[in-house]
Amino acid sequence: MTEMLEPEFSRPLPFAAVPPEGRTRSLTATPEECAALARRFGILAVEQLQGELVLRPEPGGTIRVRGSLEAAVVQNCVVTLEPVPQAVREEVDWRFLPSGREPADEAAGPDEIPTENGVMELGEALAEQLSLALDPYPRAPGASLPPELTEAPDAEQEVRRNPFAVLKGGKASGQA
Repeated sequence: MTEMLEPEFSRPLPFAAVPPEGRTRSLTATPEECAALARRFGILAVEQLQGELVLRPEPGGTIRVRGSLEAAVVQNCVVTLEPVPQAVREEVDWRFLPSGREPADEAAGPDEIPTENGVMELGEALAEQLSLALDPYPRAPGASLPPELTEAPDAEQEVRRNPFAVLKGGKASGQA
């Protein structure tokens, strides 16, 4: 059996805590939770993470969650390695599934999140949404790659670099 690690930003909420008329939840990560998330994501800092969520029960025992995520993060520039502060704003749309129910394979609709023991992990869902929203190639203002990495080589240079070019004029297969 694999050991489940406690999420860095844990905000569990039982399904039973969502009344038929729904409820709202505001989530804010502590500085310690932000630092732990930055380590997990391999970035310089998560300076702020918060979510405003509206939870509503749906037929079939699911809970629909809609709202927003706001975060302030700092990543390394992919060119200069300078710190790049960024604001992240994302809309969230999730469906928490009752225990034992697996997500459907349809691309349309909200992200479906399985649960255990009738408890939604809202903090972890928000953290995962943030990880997906991070810029995979952050750049500092004015940062650019050196020209030798961005210019296409001319045809003559390409032929010289091609290790198979010497075979073009060589023996045909089957000849001795």
